[in-house]
Amino acid sequence: MEQHKGRASRQADDGWWSGRLHELWRVAETAQDVTGLADSLYDMLLRMPGVLAVVGTRWSGGLLHYLRGATLAEPIPTLIEIEQHYGESGAAGAPDGDPTVTVHDVSGLDGAMPHVQMLTAAGARSVCECAVPLGQGDWASFMVGTADRDTVDVTLRTRLKQVAEVAMVSDRRIMARRDDEVRQVSDAFLAEASLQMDSSLDVESTVRRVARTAVPAIAEGCVLHLRLPDGLTPVSFAHMDAGEQQWLGEVAAQDAWLTDVLQRVLDSGQAVALKGEGLEGGPFGPASSGAGRAVRAISVNPLKARGRALGTLTFLYHRVVVAEGASRFLAGLADRAALAIDSSTLYEQRRRHVVSLQRHLLPRELPRIPGLTLSSAYEVGDVSLDVGGDFYDAVPGTQGGVTLLIGDVCGRGAEAAALTGLARHTLRTLLEDGSPPEHALGRLNQALVRESTSRFVTALVAVLVTDGEGFGVRYWSAGHPAPLVRREEGTVEELPAHGDLLGVLEDIEYGSGSVHLTPGDALVMFTDGVTEARAADGEFFEARLQDAVAQKGAGDAQGFAERLAKAVVDFRATGADDVAVLVARAECVG
Repeated sequence: MEQHKGRASRQADDGWWSGRLHELWRVAETAQDVTGLADSLYDMLLRMPGVLAVVGTRWSGGLLHYLRGATLAEPIPTLIEIEQHYGESGAAGAPDGDPTVTVHDVSGLDGAMPHVQMLTAAGARSVCECAVPLGQGDWASFMVGTADRDTVDVTLRTRLKQVAEVAMVSDRRIMARRDDEVRQVSDAFLAEASLQMDSSLDVESTVRRVARTAVPAIAEGCVLHLRLPDGLTPVSFAHMDAGEQQWLGEVAAQDAWLTDVLQRVLDSGQAVALKGEGLEGGPFGPASSGAGRAVRAISVNPLKARGRALGTLTFLYHRVVVAEGASRFLAGLADRAALAIDSSTLYEQRRRHVVSLQRHLLPRELPRIPGLTLSSAYEVGDVSLDVGGDFYDAVPGTQGGVTLLIGDVCGRGAEAAALTGLARHTLRTLLEDGSPPEHALGRLNQALVRESTSRFVTALVAVLVTDGEGFGVRYWSAGHPAPLVRREEGTVEELPAHGDLLGVLEDIEYGSGSVHLTPGDALVMFTDGVTEARAADGEFFEARLQDAVAQKGAGDAQGFAERLAKAVVDFRATGADDVAVLVARAECVG
């Protein structure tokens, strides 16, 4: 009779366990995290005969992240974050492949470990432990503490392994789903990050945007180092806690451990992710001091573009783990950041070269002419990185006065630059030799026709001669925009100027005219980059040119041209043409 009751009791217990195990599988199907199984799992194990405590831990090698425990006295599971490294002693329990079950005497375990202390406090003398491999190289341990070793029978071992297998399968499913979600989010983020980083061709703006884009979307901190002549230099850094910005900047610039890590990554061309023991000796991790204690992991990716190593991109994480799937995402982000930075750098280099070459096509300085203040300005177009064709010059007269010339070669690039040099130097040489402006323009036209170029040139030449009461002005135009005169009181008038383009026809006619400048009056000459500058709403600067000349002409005569050119640049939203302005203002003499 007693034997029958024992068999019936075991059957009933087996039925209860089977039902609870089935329910656990159902919970596992919808769990968002393996910890979502904790309540059901710990309750099941605590209900088994002789069990005093259930403790679960999560590890990365010998680094204990947290433990979750429940006892008969406190059956509701409690989570305690640890983040402490126990070296080989902690890593010794890691499973090799499938879940493994072992039995220990509590007295033989390391009493310094918090899970052992919890088991001891619950009165456990023996522990049945099941170690389970998880994703990301981590592992978990489920421990059941009992009053004596005899309680740890085959049934307990089997059931512990069963719930461990549920947790392992659930973890794999959760990780697969998360990887898919991360992949979708990552693709969207990378697309947005590329747009953000590519929206500027300025190097400083680009590197700042890399850090701002990454924090806190990816990590709690970000540092971008570039390989400069003085070595690896931090050029941008960001932290989600504004109070830690200075600390991060100092670490990025001065810490020898971090510098060594970055150099190894740069030399090898391979990304690294460090956590646990990998952070030892550095300013990060629980063993460090200050703000670095909160950092649980760092990742460093090399910045490579067009076969060149540009620098490194480092992320700081306060979270417990760094997902394996993030390595591909971070590599993609680093590649995009490197390409954006390299493009910005090349753009800046090319722009400096263009500006330098353009300046060589212009006079270094304007001559000093008694009774006149000459000013000039040149703004290179922002969209194109080819040399433009605008030019100007001032040739002093042999008996006082000056001859001003301004012109524009159609198009941009090497051919335009060559023709710009030809046009300016031809006109200047002929005018210096005393040739009349009509003759100088004619000779230039013949030279351009002989070149058989498809490009045309516009030009405007103005001769200013003092007459004791100001300056008499005679001008000749070859298809160039008409000059303006700003009178001292602020009124502005346009001087009629037409004429044929240079380099198109053998015989050409010029538009010409004359005007008189009294003290305070200014002759304003410019290229079509001024008139054709266009605002976002489609308005051309030409419509407001005379008002701008009236306003910008007030004040210091030396800065007149620069103020007008800046007004054009500030106005335009489209238009890649260069802007050239040449101004001569008559002054009182004596």
